[in-house]
Amino acid sequence: MPRTSSLRVWWAQRPPAAGAAVMATGVLSVGLLQTGYDVLSRIALAAACAAWLALAADFVLRLVREHERWRAEAAVPGALTAVAATAVLGTRLTAAGRPALAWALLALAAVLWPVLLVNVVRRWGRRMPGSVFLCCVATQGLAVLAASLARAESTAWPAHAALALFWLGLVLYGLALARFDPRQVREGPGDHWVACGALAISALAGSKLLVAGDGGLYLWNGDDRDVLRTMTVALLVLDLAGYAVLLVAEVLWPRTRYDVRRWATVFPMGMTAVATLSVAAAVDVPWLRGPGEVLLWVAVAAWLAVAAGAVVDARASLRSRAPR
Repeated sequence: MPRTSSLRVWWAQRPPAAGAAVMATGVLSVGLLQTGYDVLSRIALAAACAAWLALAADFVLRLVREHERWRAEAAVPGALTAVAATAVLGTRLTAAGRPALAWALLALAAVLWPVLLVNVVRRWGRRMPGSVFLCCVATQGLAVLAASLARAESTAWPAHAALALFWLGLVLYGLALARFDPRQVREGPGDHWVACGALAISALAGSKLLVAGDGGLYLWNGDDRDVLRTMTVALLVLDLAGYAVLLVAEVLWPRTRYDVRRWATVFPMGMTAVATLSVAAAVDVPWLRGPGEVLLWVAVAAWLAVAAGAVVDARASLRSRAPR
């Protein structure tokens, strides 16, 4: 019983940003599937689903039993990981041939998105941490899932909705960038990487829209497609440049202690790999596939390191709460 009580206390103190762990695991599952590692992809998918179910149950319980706490947590940027994680999981399930589940997750994410987005944006301040870019990540996550379903189901309206979300996400990125504190590149505990992850998921959304337009549906004319292609490539270039800058910052100012916000480092790494692989296929640049695979395994290594840190931190936390 004391052990169970300690576990409950530890879980109750979990911050909203813990949803980034689902995002990171889900996007690695997508990347592993893209590169042909089906078994590893399914293992990652199972882990992401289990974590998502646990967090979803906790989300509902807090809404029902601790409404004031839920309202407070729904106003912090990390709350948007609920939308992003749901969208990432739905995208992977679409690739797995589970459109019914993907549609359900799209509907759920679409309901949560405006509520959490308005709550978060209304409370923006100056010199925000990297989590401020989650407004873009959540929006582009919906765009990726909607475009993926449009291609899989040969349905036009989700692609048109995804295009609107794609441009809105870029606007939100610009607004977030104006609020971001550049000192986070040197001092941030891990979530400063979301600045890069938001560009990566935007590039992925662009590639999914391009592919949806090639699926037998007449979605974009020649000019529209050229603009979308140019923007997608530009976003990937900016993402890779940002990735390089943040990687150099990790060497110059190493942050070796575990922090739950380190999951927000793994997600952009994995998303950059997935975006590179997807853009390579969408714009027919096959040589990009090699760098994409290298980036994927870098993200896998980062996931293993952060997961090990999370286990050690959880054990230490449980021991400190155990009765003497």
